[in-house]
Amino acid sequence: MKKISFLFSILTLLFLFSINSFAQSDTTIKVLIVTAHPDDDALFSATVYKITHNLGGKVDLCLITNGEGGYKYSTLGEPIYGLELTDEAVGREYLPDIRKKELKAGCAIVGIKDFFFLDQKDHRYTTDVHEIMDSTVWDIPFVKRRLKEIIEAGKYNYIFCLLPVPTTHAHHASSAILTLQVVNEMPLSTRPVVLGGTMSSKGDTTKFTFTGLEKYPVTKISPDPLMFTFDRTAPFGFQDRLNYKIIANWVIAEHKSQGTMQLLMNMGDIEEYIWYDLNDKNKIEQTKQLFDKLAINYFKKKDYDLTK
Repeated sequence: MKKISFLFSILTLLFLFSINSFAQSDTTIKVLIVTAHPDDDALFSATVYKITHNLGGKVDLCLITNGEGGYKYSTLGEPIYGLELTDEAVGREYLPDIRKKELKAGCAIVGIKDFFFLDQKDHRYTTDVHEIMDSTVWDIPFVKRRLKEIIEAGKYNYIFCLLPVPTTHAHHASSAILTLQVVNEMPLSTRPVVLGGTMSSKGDTTKFTFTGLEKYPVTKISPDPLMFTFDRTAPFGFQDRLNYKIIANWVIAEHKSQGTMQLLMNMGDIEEYIWYDLNDKNKIEQTKQLFDKLAINYFKKKDYDLTK
């Protein structure tokens, strides 16, 4: 009888543990980043680091293109990889694999572990979004179908995309538009919150005026938009000598095949996340609470004997 009672107690504890584990996983913050190129995620790096390291969140990344178009900026990467990457044919052949490895190395720093590669053509730099959306450069039906599958399976709370302003790379804008179109087809209550990412510097007096792309109503943003921010310059560590620009710089440094990427080190102070009108307004408060938590310094303060 005692053995049966003991076994029942063990089974009860295991059941309660499994229920508790499910509850914990059910409340985990889940974020999907959708980007066009294998280094675009650097814009979100400090926020993502905080989500994974301080809040125990899960962040995945969906990459639309294969990054082959970066061959023009691979001069300094050639001796590293032993390939003439600035030759278009060579670059387009080898950069997709090289840049995926660089991406994974950078993402390991901020805690991104799971990836979805859609391997669309990184054809050339252009700001004409119609060159992507109204053409066969990308397999648009495939991209939308995969995004739908990924978003529905992942049950994400948030999706981060680059803001599709008219002056940005059309690949950035198109990846955001396609994501917004897929999310817009979901029931309002089950939609993840989609936030458009951009960057600013302290002291910048430029007013935010983007209200969306006229041909793509899913990109609509209110004239006085909700904006959530994370300050990369927030200090921590001994004598507050450290800040989150270090994280961003580490991520950037992994992309050695992309010379111009390295010039972005230490640039930008504030990661900005803009609220789209298609989002469920009932989720505004939870989004505010998320960014309030991100602003907290979770590092333990340590004092040292300065005479040593």
